[in-house]
Amino acid sequence: MTPENAEILALEGLGWLAQDSDSIQKFLNLSGMDVADLRAAAGDPATCAAVLDFLLADEALLLKFCDAADVNPPSILSARRALGGMGE
Repeated sequence: MTPENAEILALEGLGWLAQDSDSIQKFLNLSGMDVADLRAAAGDPATCAAVLDFLLADEALLLKFCDAADVNPPSILSARRALGGMGE
């Protein structure tokens, strides 16, 4: 998994989260961002990492996203690792 592919997957995750008002609001609350901040920072690697962290923290949400995106759950962890900052 390349960092570029990881960012694409994270942006897909963000788009998927945005379709559910409860999920996106929870993400915004946890991240401390508002909608304008999120729009401005959507492509930032730190924001992409935060989206993947958010998905990884909730197994039910992760599995729903993986089903919708037709990806396997381990690929989300691989994507997160590709973005760095996980203590490696």
